[in-house]
Amino acid sequence: MPELRKDPVVGRWVIMATERSKRPSDFAKEREPRKGTPCVFCAGMEHLTPPEVRSYRDDTSAANQPGWRVRTVPNKFPALRIEGPPGRRGEGLYDLMNGIGAHEVIIETPDHDLGMADYEPRQIEEVLWMYRERVLDLSKDERFRYAIVFKNHGAEAGASLEHPHSQLIALPIVPLNVQQELRGANGYYGLKERCIFCDVVSQESRDGRRVVFESERFIAASPFAARFPFEIWILPREHGSHFERASAPEYRDLAMVLKATLGALKTALDDPPFNYIIHSAPLREEGSNHYHWHVEITPALTKVAGFEVGTGFYINPVPPETAAAHLRAVLNGAAEPAGLTQAPTG
Repeated sequence: MPELRKDPVVGRWVIMATERSKRPSDFAKEREPRKGTPCVFCAGMEHLTPPEVRSYRDDTSAANQPGWRVRTVPNKFPALRIEGPPGRRGEGLYDLMNGIGAHEVIIETPDHDLGMADYEPRQIEEVLWMYRERVLDLSKDERFRYAIVFKNHGAEAGASLEHPHSQLIALPIVPLNVQQELRGANGYYGLKERCIFCDVVSQESRDGRRVVFESERFIAASPFAARFPFEIWILPREHGSHFERASAPEYRDLAMVLKATLGALKTALDDPPFNYIIHSAPLREEGSNHYHWHVEITPALTKVAGFEVGTGFYINPVPPETAAAHLRAVLNGAAEPAGLTQAPTG
């Protein structure tokens, strides 16, 4: 069984997931299936995955058979196991607990060759609804305190399979990064009685230099202190603390914004590897006045090296204003703006 261990100095939890070392990709560099080559996530290969926990499919098709549009299955090599109690305990000064949680894969499309930037908005909207359903379902388990939805696109961003998919992990603890974000937002609210994310949305909309794309309900902008070249945050204009409690019109609008933003990145940077993560408040908590859910997209264009690991500082060679201007030009069909330099890879 996996195990969770807590660093006694900074309070960071680490998952010791020994069973994931069984993945072939951990021992050999296997080639990804070529375009048009079926993989375990393709339609017709349902028998090669664990049984699905939820799917959106044609009315005439049966579970674990072709005919699905979006399909969720347990991860075959989970970071955490769903069975058993948390088992919190101590060994001297060290704290640890059983590796309890849920690890699911959302297979976004039966088509191996598509990326999310290529989907129709309705397809993206269905993926978002699947995220919502699975988070709400897992939130019923009192052992789980936080659920993170994320997507790794490309091997350099951590994807072990090329077929378009996202992942969801439910955790028995609130991660340190999330705690820090919650504390920062709470501190700002305590001083100004306003949500910092709402203020960011307002200021970026007025300023415009870092805005990539705007819609009725969302703004996509490169953050003022972007850690990575072409990092983008997508924030709802209307305040809300939980992604899974958003409205149907918000999911519909977010699908359009994701398509536009990811499409701009694909065109501008030749389909770069990237991660996106949905930042949301902890499960089952009351709605918060100070926290604001959002999506963070981080292209994997530079590598984190010794300085970043040792200090927590990030070195970004492309200012967010330059990155945003370039992406806006792509969306508007204009030529590449002056001043953009190639990001180093090391």
